[in-house]
Amino acid sequence: QGPVCTKLGLKPGQRLTVKGKIAPNAKSFVMNLGKDATLLGLHFNPRFDAHGDVNTIVCNSKKVEEWGAEHRETVFPFQKGGTAEITFSVNQNDVTVHLPGHQFTFPNRLNLSVFDYFDTQGDFTVQSLSWE
Repeated sequence: QGPVCTKLGLKPGQRLTVKGKIAPNAKSFVMNLGKDATLLGLHFNPRFDAHGDVNTIVCNSKKVEEWGAEHRETVFPFQKGGTAEITFSVNQNDVTVHLPGHQFTFPNRLNLSVFDYFDTQGDFTVQSLSWE
């Protein structure tokens, strides 16, 4: 478990940038963005080799104990032992995920007007967090 941020206050038009290092023997890591730990607007989960997925990014949303439908991205710009910079841009109806050389959007299924919560888990060490 990495740092947990609360009271971020990210609104449409704002973004959060996470920079960090991926473990040399990484299997997967997670970044969660939402209202709190039980209401996750975006569960971002790059998997090197986990849960039957290889080099796949799995995204989802979670409302209390209920997960939504998984969304899979096959573009995988991460390297074990490398560094990563990921930016989450909050829009009215979705979140745009900016990766090195690729971006995609994930719908704001919970209709959150503010993203207050962020955490990281797994084989990733946060080096810096910035938001604007």
